Amino acid sequence: MSSEVQEQIGPRQVGAVYQNVDGVFEVLALVTDPVEAARLLRRRAARFAVIVRDVLRPDGQPFPVGSVWTGSDYLVRAGGAR
Repeated sequence: MSSEVQEQIGPRQVGAVYQNVDGVFEVLALVTDPVEAARLLRRRAARFAVIVRDVLRPDGQPFPVGSVWTGSDYLVRAGGAR
């Protein structure tokens, strides 16, 4: 994975919880294969996809996002090895 893609993903590793204006999300999976990311996001030019679950919704179902990490995103809990 290129450093540019890693910058766009930011600290969103499996197990991380982050918050932004759209909600609070737990990262369930990280897809860095561009072909699979494009399929999941239903767009031609995708470099990655982050599979998340909205933790504020008891019935929240996993879904893919392809947005880049910005200054308005806030890491609540780091992911990675547990």
